[in-house]
Amino acid sequence: MSDKTLTRAELNQAIYREIGLSLSESSDLLDSTLEQIIRALEAGESVKLSSFGTFSIRSKRQRVGRNPKTGVEVPITPRTVVSFHPSNLLKERINKALNETPTA
Repeated sequence: MSDKTLTRAELNQAIYREIGLSLSESSDLLDSTLEQIIRALEAGESVKLSSFGTFSIRSKRQRVGRNPKTGVEVPITPRTVVSFHPSNLLKERINKALNETPTA
C-alpha cells in the first residue's frame, strides 16, 4: 500500500485530462464543486454523492478524556464534526482493488 496522497492540484489535472477543459476552467469547476459541498454542510445538510458516499455533520457532546501519559482527566468540549460514510459500491471497489494480488 502506498503513502501517497491525492492533492487538489492532481484532481485539477485529472479534470483537465479527462474532460478537456482548460486548466483554469478545471480549477474553477473543482473549486465550485467543493464550495457547494462546504455550503451544504455549513447549512446542516448532508451531501450524498451517488456510488461514492455521504458527507454529514454530527454534533459531539462534551465528554471527559484522559491524557494517556499522565492519566489526568481533561474535559473535551462539545463540537461539530464532518463524517463520511462510503457507499457499498465504493467499499466493494476498494476492497476488490486492495485484495487483488499482483501477478508476475
